[in-house]
Amino acid sequence: ADPRDKRLRTSALIETQGRKLLIDAGTDFRQQMLRSSTSHIDAILLTHNHKDHTGGLDDVRALNFLERRSIDIYCEEYVQESLKMEYAYAFDSAKIYPGSPRFVLRTIGPDEPFAVNGVQVVPVRAFHGKLPVLGFRIGTVGYLTDANCIPEEEYEKLRGLDVFVINCVSYRPHPSHFGLEEALAVIARVKARQSFITHLSHALPPHEQFAASLPEGVMPAYDMLSVEV
Repeated sequence: ADPRDKRLRTSALIETQGRKLLIDAGTDFRQQMLRSSTSHIDAILLTHNHKDHTGGLDDVRALNFLERRSIDIYCEEYVQESLKMEYAYAFDSAKIYPGSPRFVLRTIGPDEPFAVNGVQVVPVRAFHGKLPVLGFRIGTVGYLTDANCIPEEEYEKLRGLDVFVINCVSYRPHPSHFGLEEALAVIARVKARQSFITHLSHALPPHEQFAASLPEGVMPAYDMLSVEV
């Protein structure tokens, strides 16, 4: 009955300096954009190539139509190769399918910060099992989903955050996601003013019960949650 327990795929929209940056566009991308009345984004940042984080990119075509431009997608090279296979019809310059989504791929890596229309973004390397993934720091907001390991040297990038978002799928450790104890240990180390747990699974209790069990300054995220920094 609690709407906070009705969750779509994990994504985040960061609004700063007059820009809108979307982190991940999973299978529910269209529904999320409609529900939040979002008709403009400046760019999409992809954490990795799994379908629940890239499966909605076909619906970028609506933004192409509204804004009459291609949409910039910032991601690692292996993610780009995956997109070129999954959305081959959008990259075939010899035979462009009418109405297909139009992307401009921008290559990023874990070591160099980059700018999106003047907004500075710091990539954070993490691992989703054996798969290298990226989290992002934008201003004093840190976002890290689909990971169960952060290399020691990356913690420096997460200092002084106001908001930190981290994934957790269950109480127990998981082969490619943080378990609750592991996520809370990372949260305690990062020491953000406020932390949110995202990418929750059915293995965790309903929102109200779960929230009551968490330490002060930590809460479960939920769909349409809005945080002002």
